[in-house]
Formats: sequence, C-alpha cells, structure tokens
Amino acid sequence: MAKLKITLVKSTIGAIPKHRKTAAALGLTKMHKSVIQQDNAAMRGMVAKISHLVKVEEIQE
Repeated sequence: MAKLKITLVKSTIGAIPKHRKTAAALGLTKMHKSVIQQDNAAMRGMVAKISHLVKVEEIQE
C-alpha cells in the first residue's frame, strides 16, 4: 500500500486555529519536519485542508 510523506514547509503561526490543529494531528510540529502516513481518504482530506502549508510526496512500497 502507498504511503504519503508530508512535510511542513510554511509556518502555522499565521494560520487559523483549525489549520494549526490539523497540522498537529498529522504530527507536524516544526518547520521542515516530515512524517509518513498511510494513504487513505482521511489523510488526503486533512492534507487538502492545509495544502498551502505542506508538501506531499507519494512513497511506493
């Protein structure tokens, strides 16, 4: 199954609180930190909400 590598590329300081909480729920706490998550509809939806803050890469296994 594919996975997503999600990297926080923009600070959440100026973001609205809902976007900050979404980034924290994904495990993104600091700039340029990356996390690997399962590729499913829930993760895709979370990434779509904060697409202006993150960079996403697909990883094949």
